[in-house]
Amino acid sequence: MFNKLALPAALLAALSGMTGAAHGDEGQWQPHQLPQLKSELKRIGIQIPAERIADLTKHPMSAIVSLGGCSASFVSPDGLVVTNHHCAYGAIQRNSTAEKNYIVNGFLAKTRAEELPGGPNTLVYVTEKVENVTERVLKGLDNVAGKQRHEAIERRVKQLIAECETDKSYRCSVPAFHRGLEYYRIRQMMIRDVRLVYAPADMIGNYGGDIDNYEWPRHTGDYSFLRAYVGKDGRPADPSPDNVPYKSKDFLVVSAEGLKAGDPILLAGYPGRTSRYKLPSEIRFARDVSYPATVAEYQADLDTIAAATKHSKNDEVRYASVVKSINNRMKKTQGLLDGFARKDIAAIKDVQDAEFRAWYAKQPGVSKAMLAELDAAIAADMTLDQQQFAWNVATNSDLFKSARTLYRLALERKKPDAERESGYQDRDLAMIKARLTRLEQSYVGSVDEARFAAGLQRYAKLPAAFHPQGLDALLPGVADVPALYRGSKLGDTKTRLALLDADAATLEKSEDPFIRLAVKLNDFALKLEDRSKEVEGNLEKVIPQYMSAVIAWKKSQGKPVYPDANSTLRVTYGTVSAYSPKDGVTKGPFTTVEGIVEKHTGKDPFDAPKPLLDEIKAKRYGQFKDPVLGTVPVDFLSSADTTGGNSGSAIVNKRGELVGLNFDSTYESITKDWYFDTAITRAIHLDVRYMLWVMKEVDHADNVLKEMTIKYPKQ
Repeated sequence: MFNKLALPAALLAALSGMTGAAHGDEGQWQPHQLPQLKSELKRIGIQIPAERIADLTKHPMSAIVSLGGCSASFVSPDGLVVTNHHCAYGAIQRNSTAEKNYIVNGFLAKTRAEELPGGPNTLVYVTEKVENVTERVLKGLDNVAGKQRHEAIERRVKQLIAECETDKSYRCSVPAFHRGLEYYRIRQMMIRDVRLVYAPADMIGNYGGDIDNYEWPRHTGDYSFLRAYVGKDGRPADPSPDNVPYKSKDFLVVSAEGLKAGDPILLAGYPGRTSRYKLPSEIRFARDVSYPATVAEYQADLDTIAAATKHSKNDEVRYASVVKSINNRMKKTQGLLDGFARKDIAAIKDVQDAEFRAWYAKQPGVSKAMLAELDAAIAADMTLDQQQFAWNVATNSDLFKSARTLYRLALERKKPDAERESGYQDRDLAMIKARLTRLEQSYVGSVDEARFAAGLQRYAKLPAAFHPQGLDALLPGVADVPALYRGSKLGDTKTRLALLDADAATLEKSEDPFIRLAVKLNDFALKLEDRSKEVEGNLEKVIPQYMSAVIAWKKSQGKPVYPDANSTLRVTYGTVSAYSPKDGVTKGPFTTVEGIVEKHTGKDPFDAPKPLLDEIKAKRYGQFKDPVLGTVPVDFLSSADTTGGNSGSAIVNKRGELVGLNFDSTYESITKDWYFDTAITRAIHLDVRYMLWVMKEVDHADNVLKEMTIKYPKQ
């Protein structure tokens, strides 16, 4: 084990935060690391004490929440939450029909009685406690590998979660940090009654659509408001008319004073996944194999959905959220490929990897076999990844996924709760029910049938290396797909929910074609899962050894050490900054409402609403007019370190006041998930002044404005 190399105190210092002056604005820092960054925060002009930022019970961190895939923040004492329009899109779509289309026209509840249910998957998570549980997860496992190690870690994690969730108002998790070197237990209050308060029209909240996605300049008002409700006792409760607004312990003051180039900002949210510490071989696999296949699959699925919904507006609305999600993932993945083509990140990593291996070879007392074990474990993971991808292509059906969930749940229920697979324990039942219920808002039988058939056709054309052994003979033929849908009743929500309580024997006797298919494929799926556990267990043994070495190496160079993003609460910082994407081109840090008019064509996605255009023409900018720009700013750039999951993250100024919402990155920045390039990496944020201006002058959301505490510029 590598930990023989360094003194425990030195390694602890490296893991706890700063190992020298941070370079640029790189780093997605755990809140407890912030005191180690005092000099950096002071350097850029942040006035909030680092110790206060590190405290989850104090402002501003006590106002930062997760939506489970997006970030958000409280902006009133009555549970009012602001996030991105695209983060609230599912709730907007859920309440929309072709006749009453809140996606197109926007929505505003003038009273709390008019607020609409966000749906079972719209949740607010308030992080209350984070504790290091590494010792309890890893103790005694130094010489254990493979499936045995993976299952031992899973058992311990489940035990830690069970201890934490004795109060059912809380949801707990034990994610790995530094690729399995550390584990933290995180306790979050989960608010289950969340309602839609206000969303602007799509051509404000999503102006520019997929064409402008990841592009700069942007002119998108990507914001929406939700409200968290709880029972009268103040505790989370199932949705009910009797519930009352959650009294948030803290909320962010909204500042309309604005920012200028060079001003400091802090960003707090829940970034999804980064891969900054992956090896050159992993980059090449993503670049040459995984990402190209993924982009092709996304595009093919989008084409199938488009063809299957083109004759029905209702079907288009049903699949609007699905299409938006796939488009966003596809553009990001394509952006990663373009970024790899523009800059040879694998070659950069080759140099770093060679330097690391040379350094490692000189260290006393290290494992000589570790690097060979690492390379072998990663190679096995790549092979498995190809076959899991193929499985997903071949089973691209929401009805089949529902059937698999129901049958797997029935099988797991035969076991004591603590021995069930994660995702099928008693704590997961509400989530499973919500997922099966939510399907009704994004499911049409003919569309799902087209997606399944097309997926089977694409699977057949994949290279032989992608095909898991034994799967081909078990899959239905394309010609068999229509009969599956004709004979199944799983498209009906009541039928799906009724089967939640069915035992395995009942399902094994079912005549429903999708249930029968799920039973038929179950043994194969379990074998694929066992292979995954074996691969994961080997990675979980060797990667932490590697990360210990990498951290010590970086420490010896005085470089920053922070964990890859893993959907947990992080803080990053930066300044409002222009950038130069290529020679001779500089892009400024602000866009303005005049740019909306310049882009307006009257056709989607550049069809700005007439009331918005009228207000711009009349130049009724009032308190939201920037003194330098002479107009209302729409979006701005910063050098903050962000990724997916940071959507909706609060951008606060040097005093901790809300000045923007993160929603995107520039196209040139997408490869920051793998490599942070300080020169061109820029995050894109909504300027809160545009949000407030639209609310006041265009949508007349006076009730929402009145509820927030807004700090206006001095006249």
